[in-house]
Amino acid sequence: MTTTPDKKQKSEKVPIFRFIAALVLPPMHFLARYKLQGVENVPKTGAFVLSPNHYSEIDPLVMGVAMWKVGRMPRFLAKASIFKLPFLGMLMRKSGQVPVERAGASRNSDPLAAARQIVKNNLAVVIYPEGSLTRDPGLWPMRGKTGAVRMALEAGIPIVPAAHWGTQLVMPRYGKKISLFPRKTITILFGPPVDLSAFAGRPLDNATLTEATAVLMDAITVLFEDLRGEKAPAERWDPIKNNQKETGRFEQ
Repeated sequence: MTTTPDKKQKSEKVPIFRFIAALVLPPMHFLARYKLQGVENVPKTGAFVLSPNHYSEIDPLVMGVAMWKVGRMPRFLAKASIFKLPFLGMLMRKSGQVPVERAGASRNSDPLAAARQIVKNNLAVVIYPEGSLTRDPGLWPMRGKTGAVRMALEAGIPIVPAAHWGTQLVMPRYGKKISLFPRKTITILFGPPVDLSAFAGRPLDNATLTEATAVLMDAITVLFEDLRGEKAPAERWDPIKNNQKETGRFEQ
C-alpha cells in the first residue's frame, strides 16, 4: 500500500516570536547555559499544558528559552500589570500571552477562557500550578492550585510537568539583582505527561481538582528531586498553614 508523506509541520516560530527571541536569547545565553533533558516528552504538535516549578522571577524567561529550543512557542498566564507597560505590554499582547488579575483586583476576564482559545488553536499554554513563587524555605514546590489540571481535564489534553534548577544562581527568589559572573548552568527537565485517567468522567468539583493537582505536584517534585539529587520534605509546604499570604512578597 502506498502512503502519502506527511506535510511538513508548520513552525510556531512566527515573526513576533522571532522578534522576541532576538531580544531575549542573547542576554539569556550570556547569563547561563541551558541543559535540556526529557525533550522527547514535549508534544511536537497539538495542544498541551506545561506546568513547571516556580521559585525565581525570571523563571518564565528560562522556560521560554527552553520552549524555543524544542520548537513550541509558549503562551503564559502572566500578571495583568505587565500588560500595562508600554513596550513589554505590546509584546505580551501580540504574542498571545494571557493577563491574570491578582486576588482582590477586577475579575472581569477569565484567564482560563483565554487559555481555552490557545488550546483550540493547538498551541502550548504554560500554567504554573503554584500560582506564585514557592514559599517553601528550601525552594521545593509548594501546594498547587487547580487551574492547570482543570485546563487539561476540561480540554482532554496532555499536561507535561517540568522542573528546572540553577535559575536561583542567576536571580534568587525575590532578588533585585542578576548575577552576571561566572556564567551559570540551568538544567530543565521535562517529564512524561501526567496520567490523569483516574479523573476522567468525574465531575470537576473542588475535591476532584484538588486530588488531581496533588498528582501533578508529585510529578513536578519527583523531577525536581532528580535535578537536585535530594529528597523533598515529606509534607508539601502550605502557605495558609504557615500564616503566609499566597501572593506578593513575604518575609523569608
